[in-house]
Amino acid sequence: MLKAHEIALADARRIWLRAQKLDVREPFGSGPEATKRAVEHLGYVQIDTINVIERAHHHILYTRIPAYQRADLRAAQSTDKSVFEYWTHALSYVPTRDFRFFLPAMKDHAAAPKQWYTDADPKELGRLKRQIRRDGAISIRDVDNDEDVLIEKDHPWASRKPSKRVLQLGFYNGDFAISERIGMVKTYELLDRHFGWDKQPKAATAAQVREYWLDRALRAHGVVSAATVMYPRLVLPAELKAVVERRVRKKELMPVTIAGDAAPHWVTPEALEVPASEGEPLVHILSPFDPLIIQRKRLKMFFGYDHVFEAYVARDKRKFGYFVLPVLIGDQVVAALDLKTDRAAGRVLIQSWHWLDAVRPRAHKRLIEEELTRFERFQLAT
Repeated sequence: MLKAHEIALADARRIWLRAQKLDVREPFGSGPEATKRAVEHLGYVQIDTINVIERAHHHILYTRIPAYQRADLRAAQSTDKSVFEYWTHALSYVPTRDFRFFLPAMKDHAAAPKQWYTDADPKELGRLKRQIRRDGAISIRDVDNDEDVLIEKDHPWASRKPSKRVLQLGFYNGDFAISERIGMVKTYELLDRHFGWDKQPKAATAAQVREYWLDRALRAHGVVSAATVMYPRLVLPAELKAVVERRVRKKELMPVTIAGDAAPHWVTPEALEVPASEGEPLVHILSPFDPLIIQRKRLKMFFGYDHVFEAYVARDKRKFGYFVLPVLIGDQVVAALDLKTDRAAGRVLIQSWHWLDAVRPRAHKRLIEEELTRFERFQLAT
């Protein structure tokens, strides 16, 4: 391996922000195609149920598409079918162009279901497949009945309804696609019929999946470590480490360390040439599930900000609030806002506003207030 070159923390931040498309105002353009381009570039957009403010998937896209419309994501999933839902590190919207890289996971799940679906009845899955084939797509509401006796959950995200577990089993097995999502109510369709496939794409090989993981991380994060590529896992498997070493030998990747941290990172030579941004810094009120925020250790290393998701913290032990949103100005996280959308009153409530260290509140306050006005319009739009 080549000796790692040290890069400044400010340069590493700049590379990451450029890769995340947070250093320009409208990186994906506008209109329906912008949603497809954003999901393809980021690799996936995490879905979450909390709606104290707008749900995470819409918020993440709005951050990068100023004119984002919720209907564009619905159309991408249900009409254009350019995105689909599946598991990454969490349930996410994923580009349909990448479908073949998820087929091996679907086949593995069908062969050995995850623990919280092992009690789903295969006969019931077969019955639901026949029902959907005959009558069309269904949601959980279409299979609710008095005989659907609740069972104990064996995982925080599992369902207590046996019928829902069977639908989820079929989804993770690759039998069903989520063809529509209204709020958090999902509609399940036979996967091949949803996409209009007579024959599915050819599944990627294990080697191709490893290359895909690395390429996805490099595209969306710029400068990467093992934990970035494998998130939430921390270590590169031997086979993927060999891919990295091969690319380093071919000078397609450069090993680097970031000042103040000895952990090995890698970056493409092109990414190191990212110029500094000019003009007034952009302001982003970020979702706690944003790709820039979700990898907490990486966030703290790059920005010196330790984000805690306090929705899971007892009320009397919270420092900033229930659903705190970090505020990024330029290349600094400067504040943490606990916001709540009061849809009945037609306004966004500021529950608390906390400045972080080393900020200039007077200059930053004006910029954040301007962004809050735009953020409120998005929150209240339908």
